[in-house]
Amino acid sequence: MVDAVMFDIDGVLTVSWEPVPGAADAVQAVRDRGLDVAFVTNTTSRAAASVAGSMRDAGIDLRDDELLTATVATASHLRDRHHGATCLVLNDGDTGDDLAHLCIAEPPDTAQVVVVGGAGPTFSYDALDDAFRALANGARFVAMHRNLRWRTSRGEQLDAGAFVLGLEAATGVEATVVGKPAAAFFRAGLDIVGGEADRTLMIGDDLHSDVLAAQQLGCRGVLVRTGKFRHEDLEDPAGSPDHVIDSVADLPGLLDQLSG
Repeated sequence: MVDAVMFDIDGVLTVSWEPVPGAADAVQAVRDRGLDVAFVTNTTSRAAASVAGSMRDAGIDLRDDELLTATVATASHLRDRHHGATCLVLNDGDTGDDLAHLCIAEPPDTAQVVVVGGAGPTFSYDALDDAFRALANGARFVAMHRNLRWRTSRGEQLDAGAFVLGLEAATGVEATVVGKPAAAFFRAGLDIVGGEADRTLMIGDDLHSDVLAAQQLGCRGVLVRTGKFRHEDLEDPAGSPDHVIDSVADLPGLLDQLSG
């Protein structure tokens, strides 16, 4: 029995914000079955409002209250755990108002919290060295996610998880991860759908951050062969997805099988 579906976005429903063939129809088919829906994404290059708008522009039905992004989760975490702290934020893109409340440290190496988001051209040596020195000076370390790579229209690109690993190794400071694969992030997604984990499907293209992490909470993980999927994922010793489908377009057929 399936009551709800959580969708990753990048690599599952869109690539470089262009819809994966059949994505819009798949989401609508889930809704037509009366299932609750949430969209849970580690996208940090855009504000949540921009993500929602891009999804609707791609023809995918999404309500603002169904969307959970790593930047919104990070903002909540910082308010709850590090209220009023000065922050050094290393993130490529425009998060709009999502992180507007932050007090930015000047000079950067005096920051009380180092926040690492999505990688891009702003991850220069000087910026990474500022983060290194702040952490060495006692700053706390918050990572919006641990993704090592993601797929765009240009192919796979390096993501911030590689830099998180490097900063952890160089400083001995372990990052608190807020987005996927953090359990709290998936719990927040389950709160959106209001369902039980064992009756919720998590659809993702990242075996570890999307699928196995959700399965740790009791969700049923569905790996798609789009986005950053690699064939060796199916032989990963860390674990196996509950289901594998070629793309999100095949989700309605899977739901028919599960309800049969």
